[in-house]
Order: sequence, then structure tokens, then C-alpha cells
Amino acid sequence: MSCPPPAVSDPHPARSLEKEDKRTFLQKVAEFIHPGPDSKDELIETLVDAEDNHVIGAESRVMLEGVIRMADMTAGEVMVAAPRMDLINIVAPFDELLHLVIDTAHSRFPVFEGERENIIGILMAKDLLKLQRAPELNIRALLRPAVFVPESKGLNDLLRDFRGNRNHQAIVIDEFGRVAGLITIEDVLEQIVGEIEDEFDIAEDDGDIFGLADHTYRVSGDTSIERVNEAFGVTLARTDDENQFETIGGLVAHEMGHVPKRGEHYTLAGLNFVVLHTKGGAVKWFRVSPVAVQDPTG
Repeated sequence: MSCPPPAVSDPHPARSLEKEDKRTFLQKVAEFIHPGPDSKDELIETLVDAEDNHVIGAESRVMLEGVIRMADMTAGEVMVAAPRMDLINIVAPFDELLHLVIDTAHSRFPVFEGERENIIGILMAKDLLKLQRAPELNIRALLRPAVFVPESKGLNDLLRDFRGNRNHQAIVIDEFGRVAGLITIEDVLEQIVGEIEDEFDIAEDDGDIFGLADHTYRVSGDTSIERVNEAFGVTLARTDDENQFETIGGLVAHEMGHVPKRGEHYTLAGLNFVVLHTKGGAVKWFRVSPVAVQDPTG
């Protein structure tokens, strides 16, 4: 009787033909019960469900949704447009530079030479202290390199660049190489966490017009013209021959004929508007008070 040949192990086991599955048991169960979303919209809906089921908080949901939406956004969609950029002329005297820094409260300024399109560097506001201590110092020696990015630059990639270097501001250029605008790391982060509050920001439900201790009023630039008319008993027109305005900020800027700067004031319909704060070239807050009526009898 012949003996059966010894068993030979399979040199190519079946499991070697398939990619090793490294998912944990819980991950497999979760995917079996609830397959992952097939699109970003479905993913956002899943986050909403997670918030409704108290799996995540409202703030976490908003931030995660911001991260998802940011993946499809570009620098051109978020930038401050070129006409609203606060620029420094390389030949401007020190006093003019100091006033610009104080009025705008920015920490970095693009510097141009000749034409506004010719950006030659970035000046840090804190470096102006060096000029004050040593007036003979050439401002060119204080300039830092300007970073240029195309309008099509994805915000994800831009945020990675900002995090990887100390340049938290970039000049955005269009397809023809012209300056299209300016973008900062704050502009990018606000797409995730919402608008970053500053000293003049208040919660939306606190109102858009509120009284101050000195009997003046703080008014948001986004306040509707109808709301201002109702609150102050005035009649501000929403339209002129060519334009229509919805907000008090847009109307005042049109009447002034330029983008308002911090500290500027303008009288309209018996009200004195003082610009308290601007952001991205738009007025965030006014201080408003009725114009004092002088007694003609003295």
C-alpha cells in the first residue's frame, strides 16, 4: 500500500492575494450599519444629524462644515479686492505712515513704488518704531519679501503655506499677473471658525444700534437704511439716479466718494457719522450722534 504524498503547504495563501484590511472591528461595524456619505453635501447632512443627536456640539459642527466647504474655495473668493487694499507708498514721509497705521490698525502693509501695481515688499507696523528711533534709516531696509499667489490658489494649500512660514499675508494676482487683491491668514481661518471678533464686535442678537454712555450711538455698517431712519427719525434715501443702497455703510461710503477710513466723519440728514472701525474696506461700526443745532439768538 502506497502512502499518500505528504501535504504541501500552499505557497500563496488566499489572504496574501488580498490587501490586508487594517480597519478596526468598530470601524467595520460602523460602516456596516451606516455606510459613509457619497458626497460633501451628504457629509454635511451627517454632521447636522450628529449635532441633533448630541454627538457633537453646535460650534464643532460649524467648524467641521467650514473645513469641508473651504476645500472648494480659492484665494480669489476670500481676498480683499485691490481697490480696498491699504497700501504704503515707499516715498511717504514718516508722519503719513504713522497716521495710516493708527487709522487702519493693520499689522502689515504692502509697499508700492511708483504705481500701486508695483508691490516691492511688506512693512510691519512694529518696524516703524525703528524709524522713529533712527530717522536716517532707509525704509527699504525694513521691507520683508512679499508673497504672491494666484487667484486660483486653494485655501487648503494657502493655509498650509501660511502655517509653514511667517508670512501670514499674500498678494493675490490674476491670470494676467496684475494685483487682484490681498489675503491674510485671518481671512482663511474665518472660513472655518466664522468671523474673528475684535474689540468692536458684538453678538448679532445684541442689536445693530445701541446707545453709549455719552449719549451717542454705535451703529453697525450693515444696518439697513430703513432701520436707521426708524431709529433716528430721519429720511435717508436708499437710491439716487444710478445706485441703490441697502445698508448705511454703503450709503455713507457713496456720499463720501471713497472708502471710509477710521476716524473720518460725515454729516448726513442731520446725523454725524464717525467711522470707528473698518474691515476689508467696509465700515464695521459708526459712532452716530445728532448734529447740534445752534441757537441763532446766541
